[in-house]
Amino acid sequence: MTTLDSIITDSTRLYIGNAVPETYYKDTYVKNIKPVHAVALPVTHEEVQALVQFAIDKDLKILARGAGTGVAGAQVPLEGNELIIDVHLMDTITELDEETLTLTVEPGVLVGDIHTYVESKGYFYPPDPASKHSTIGGNVATNAGGLRAVKYGTTRQYVREMTVVLPSGESMTLGSKNIKDSSGYDLKDLFIGSEGTLGITTQIKLKLIPLPKASLSILLAFDTVQEATDATLAILTSGADPSGVELFERQALRYAEQNLGYPLKSQVGEAYLLMTLDGNDAADLTVRAELVEQIAKETALESHVLTEEEAAKNWALRDNILLGLTVFTEFELLDEVVPINKFAELIESTKAMQEKHGLNVLNFGHAGDGNVHTLLMKDDLSEEEWTRRRAALLKDLYQKVADLGGLPSAEHGIGIVKKEYMESMTDDINLKHMRAIKQVFDPDNRLNPGKVF
Repeated sequence: MTTLDSIITDSTRLYIGNAVPETYYKDTYVKNIKPVHAVALPVTHEEVQALVQFAIDKDLKILARGAGTGVAGAQVPLEGNELIIDVHLMDTITELDEETLTLTVEPGVLVGDIHTYVESKGYFYPPDPASKHSTIGGNVATNAGGLRAVKYGTTRQYVREMTVVLPSGESMTLGSKNIKDSSGYDLKDLFIGSEGTLGITTQIKLKLIPLPKASLSILLAFDTVQEATDATLAILTSGADPSGVELFERQALRYAEQNLGYPLKSQVGEAYLLMTLDGNDAADLTVRAELVEQIAKETALESHVLTEEEAAKNWALRDNILLGLTVFTEFELLDEVVPINKFAELIESTKAMQEKHGLNVLNFGHAGDGNVHTLLMKDDLSEEEWTRRRAALLKDLYQKVADLGGLPSAEHGIGIVKKEYMESMTDDINLKHMRAIKQVFDPDNRLNPGKVF
């Protein structure tokens, strides 16, 4: 009979029973202690296949995991007796094909390492999630977006081909290097964003584009979130073509300023837009920046075209909002998305909810694509009171998101923490067919059970 140590012969890549480290029971925010059967760290596609077959033979559930940077509980064991397949050691960049502009990688490669590698060669992989320590496999599993989605799109647009191991142990290649494909159903897109419920990815071919030769950043300050959102809509329709448009509230930024020890370039107003323009022609960038400046003169309190050093420091402040907040309180990070013209209305509605439920609420997000990151802060509340107030506020918040035509997750995934809202905000026909797809690929509900729906 096949044993785990006959599949994973290196003992440093295998943890069984009580030897499983605690880190495998949690992600960034969600923790759920369950006694998993084992954790195996494969380094080849064949080892993944053998591990899946072992789980079938032993009737174990399977949970695939990468860097563990998720925030919705998709990587957390729920049922007990799971086999966790940790692919983070499958971290090789295997081929740069400069003729087809594709990069072949294993699922454990970090997104930040992809950026560094391809940019050193003059190419560009645009998806830019906040965590550069997340793996590309995890990004594919959640269809991660990030700061540049407003111009370049999300992970889905950059996956040309992927190899997956199905819950049956079979291997399947989805997509191809071909730019066009009208040859039957696009099964690849079913797997992107499926949060590890349909298959385990072992190889990905990514689309690359030429690296933009120039970029600049602009900071705008406003009295209100509504004014900042109105300016965003004007900028998006002006021809300025920003690659990123980030909004954050003054109150949220204070935590980052305290953490890093320096202030934002602007200290007036209550809401800010920080944006990047990129391209191949410096003169064209100047013209596009002037379009932004014209809009700023009509709507903003002040605007700043940032030097390279200023841009690095101001973007670091935006990136440190969560880290800065961690020093002061526990919090829950949300990931809702609404049509971009409803962005301000959603944020403003959270202020009324804050008063109603007695929870401090902060907001920042990707104004250019309607993705709001709402933060619910625990402060000094007891666990019981925090749980009660949080649940009541979330019910109101997700109802407002639904009323505005939005969705519960833009880029972090559903996992376990948004399941009830996913189900309440998705019509029965859609849910029925999603479950039918899961049944086709995973009739035994073996792979990442209890997640998404």
